[in-house]
Amino acid sequence: MDHLQNVLSYFDQQQPLCAEHDRIPKDLYREFGVKAGLRDETGKGVLAGLTNISDIRAFQYVDGVKHPADGQLLYRGYDVKDLINGSRGSRFAFEEAGYLLLFGQLPTPEQLEQFCAVLGECRTMPTNFTRDVIMKAPSHDIMNSMARSVLTLASYDPKAADLDTANVLRQSIQLAGIFPMLAVYSYHAYNHYEKDASMYIHRPDPSLSTAENFLRMLRPDMQYTPLEARVLDVALLLHAEHGGGNNSTFTTRVVTSSGTDTYSAMAAALCSLKGPRHGGANLMVMHMMQNIRDNLHDIEDDEELEAYLKKLLHGEAFDRKGLIYGMGHAVYSLSDPREVVFKGYVEQLAHEKGRDKELSLYTRIERMAPQLIAQERKIFKGVSPNVDFYSGFVYEMLGIPMELYTPLFAVARVMGWSAHRIEELLSANKIIRPAYKSLGGTHDYLPRSQRA
Repeated sequence: MDHLQNVLSYFDQQQPLCAEHDRIPKDLYREFGVKAGLRDETGKGVLAGLTNISDIRAFQYVDGVKHPADGQLLYRGYDVKDLINGSRGSRFAFEEAGYLLLFGQLPTPEQLEQFCAVLGECRTMPTNFTRDVIMKAPSHDIMNSMARSVLTLASYDPKAADLDTANVLRQSIQLAGIFPMLAVYSYHAYNHYEKDASMYIHRPDPSLSTAENFLRMLRPDMQYTPLEARVLDVALLLHAEHGGGNNSTFTTRVVTSSGTDTYSAMAAALCSLKGPRHGGANLMVMHMMQNIRDNLHDIEDDEELEAYLKKLLHGEAFDRKGLIYGMGHAVYSLSDPREVVFKGYVEQLAHEKGRDKELSLYTRIERMAPQLIAQERKIFKGVSPNVDFYSGFVYEMLGIPMELYTPLFAVARVMGWSAHRIEELLSANKIIRPAYKSLGGTHDYLPRSQRA
């Protein structure tokens, strides 16, 4: 910004023009029947496409009447709870889900072994890429670093623009293999150059799972416990896909529909995911929880905790936006299935790490917050904790720095993005171009000399 010092006042001066001409009153959305954010007032999304890849279920119909229900998340028709329970005692739960998302069926043991081997072979980057690209311009914003690296990788691919399915599949699996490296190495570069910490770059082990490699590359001693790897493996599986309507997946399909290359589509998805309304939600939970701890005299006092949660809802505390972060979801009503299944692993890890007291604070907020929200707000459906409520706590217990929370989300979601990209290329074959109603009217052109 230093090079702009001479013109900074210009931007402040011009800002009111944007405010005057670009702000559209909310009542006009209702008047013209336009669904802001492609969702109606009850939160129901506009049907914008068809998919075989995943489904989110939050309601059930009884005698033709819609009722809130416990949530379900299905990957290719399989409940994620079954995918996790079915992988108990084994590794590669995330990789099994990745195979299912990409190819539409559960792998046999031999198919899973081959897929993991191919993914392991893809955990490599072009010669000197880490030095020449990742370390050249370190940033605290790891998502920006990853997007830049993904776009740069296109320069090393002689078939970057080839849309043949086999080639797109090759690019997708290569990126899935590389994403953990891009995230962790970008963090190490930032940690070294910007925070003056030690630098170490550990190579991934092709025989290890994505979760194991992430912990191996992140930690100085490359060590982790089986429970740590299992919890992260489950977290990756739960974040791998979430219906075609989430912002980053829809971005993937929109950009794909233009006919662009895989690297551009994945970079666009990364840029979407980094937004605090999407992939950064668990960071807000962590900041909120720290704020609660800082402002309570006794975190075990239920009355004091309830009073502070009311302050949050009234916009009198934390960021004053009237929100209890980690509560509620755009689709789910009575429960988020990801949170339900994840909580059991959170409890195991908290016990292993000696963090039961902190877990108690989370569980009490989980119990109180929905009741308080229901008392304060008009609710069209149930309010329950979402997966972001606990995921930040888990990552913190695993020693994962906050700068990597959203990048870790991307490490998981690249599988879902890739599946949707391939489905879009094979099925739709039509550019996504929605309509916008113009409110600008018409104006007669005035010569420059006549303008006030």
